[in-house]
Amino acid sequence: MNTLDLGFDLDWLLNSDPAIRWQALRDLTEASPDAVAAERARVPREGLGAKILATQEPDGSWRRPDTPVWLSTLFTMLLLRATGVDPVEPARTDPAVQSAVARAEANLRWSNEPWWDLRGPESGGNPFFEGEEEPCINGGVLAIGAYFGHPNETLARRLIHEQLDDGGWNCDAPKSKCSSFHTTICVLEGLLEYERAASPTSEIAPEIAASRRKGEEYLLKRALFRRLSTGEIANPEFLQLAFPPRYHYDILRALDYFRAADLPPDSRLRDAIHLLESKRQPDGRWLLDRAYDEPLALSLGESVGEPSRWNTLRALRVLRWYGQQTQ
Repeated sequence: MNTLDLGFDLDWLLNSDPAIRWQALRDLTEASPDAVAAERARVPREGLGAKILATQEPDGSWRRPDTPVWLSTLFTMLLLRATGVDPVEPARTDPAVQSAVARAEANLRWSNEPWWDLRGPESGGNPFFEGEEEPCINGGVLAIGAYFGHPNETLARRLIHEQLDDGGWNCDAPKSKCSSFHTTICVLEGLLEYERAASPTSEIAPEIAASRRKGEEYLLKRALFRRLSTGEIANPEFLQLAFPPRYHYDILRALDYFRAADLPPDSRLRDAIHLLESKRQPDGRWLLDRAYDEPLALSLGESVGEPSRWNTLRALRVLRWYGQQTQ
């Protein structure tokens, strides 16, 4: 197995959780497809992926004391998606993953009685993969539904319809006419995942592509972190690299989205790339600046202020992608 010259000893990533190892093999080395697939197959059986599947409740939810069920469930499923567990193909997908998704689909409903949360089928609310009211939540629902084989066209169309004139989205719309970085990245991730899952010849495909381009332009016009009006940093937290991000925006999350979308080079990414490079530590790693892990029913094993394998993996693959794009 050949590794690329990244100015970094990849053993720290490769000798870790299968969820990180398989993505490092795919994104940062010249490992064969068979080697990558073999490592990916370990995710639902070992480490973080196995822990997530083991903590699911019989009704398909994930729970943490004093936390709304929807919060724990949605963001735990998004974390499962982040592990890259093989999601859809019956020949490859682990039965535990198939069972977990089936339980969520069959049993969980959105209900606003007496407040928004997930309840059983008797509530009569929307099935889980059909989403609820807010686009930041629905972007995440669309992403996991599409990733795990349940792309919902109605939800995708709703998000397209809710796009604001400036190109982004905001959970406070229509009261707010200006988009939010936070909501916009959540929706973009959902639309990208939906676009991958849906047929490229479907009627909605051109609409999805056009909506994504407008949302991407919203971020690019702002260099991923600046106010359009003044050029100042829109929010200092955008420069703090978080994992898991929950619904929160930061430049690494945005850059990893552009990498995943495999977009052509754009000079408006340059400032964010330089900021990402500036946060690299002398040992070649990146720290965990923030962790929005309050709703999760399990620990990720990383501490704020310490080196983060998740941030390092994502930062290295972003820099590799950007370097290849601009050569």
